[in-house]
Amino acid sequence: MALDDCLVSTDWLNANLEDPGLVILDCTVWLKPAEGGGYLAVSGRADYETAHLPGAGFADLTGALCDRSSPLRFMVPPPEQFAAAMAELGVGEGRHVVLYDHNRSMWAARVWWMLRWIGFDDAALLDGGLKAWKQQNRPLVSGVAPLVAPGALTARARPQLIADRQEMLASIADGSACIIDALGDAQFRGEVDSYGRPGHLPRATNTPAIDLVDRDSGQYLPLEVLRGRFPEDPARRTITYCGGGIAASSDAFVLCRLGFTDVAVYTASLQEWVTDASNPLVVDG
Repeated sequence: MALDDCLVSTDWLNANLEDPGLVILDCTVWLKPAEGGGYLAVSGRADYETAHLPGAGFADLTGALCDRSSPLRFMVPPPEQFAAAMAELGVGEGRHVVLYDHNRSMWAARVWWMLRWIGFDDAALLDGGLKAWKQQNRPLVSGVAPLVAPGALTARARPQLIADRQEMLASIADGSACIIDALGDAQFRGEVDSYGRPGHLPRATNTPAIDLVDRDSGQYLPLEVLRGRFPEDPARRTITYCGGGIAASSDAFVLCRLGFTDVAVYTASLQEWVTDASNPLVVDG
């Protein structure tokens, strides 16, 4: 068995649950309102233990899969650290990985993007995630899945898949890259301030990640529909961002499925950008 696409259906996964080379990971994180504004990132581990796909492990983007020494949330750790954490979850050469979450596949897309970043390409998202799985009355289990044998995973980093603040400033200055904001349109226009300063990066266009999926099933919209929501040049350097690089990863995932060949995620995104008043933002209207 091999993954022919980076998006698999519930039918496909249900038929392959017993495959010994398959690694399934729940990647859920919840964002909950914090006192005084903003959001708290809460691990989805408790929900995972209540109900998860048979055999699934838990990939914690608030724990071992992020740089916990950074003041910013969800920052990528060194490639070798991330590879070691994923290997402990069973990810490795010769294994096929399916990722899912509770919320529009954005968190799963972030883990998928980080796997690509370290050079591992045999991973896919479960289309519709846990929502679609439940709607179709697929099997669920509780508790913690038995430990799997660690994988053999070596980091072969692709640094071009992650953009930093300096590249964003350069792209704004010279227009060399296409910049896409994955937040909602009200946040993009500056009507809602979720990160301390309202607005969007200069030159950015807006393709909200929440509009990439069907609201009822959580499944990604057909590619022919999604194609019209992104720029037309698949060869141009294209960088996505949002608040903390999560929604941006879903946009990047779709861009790759559409055949874009030079895509990056500004993983620090607005949570970093707004801390320096010299970093420009545009408020529409």
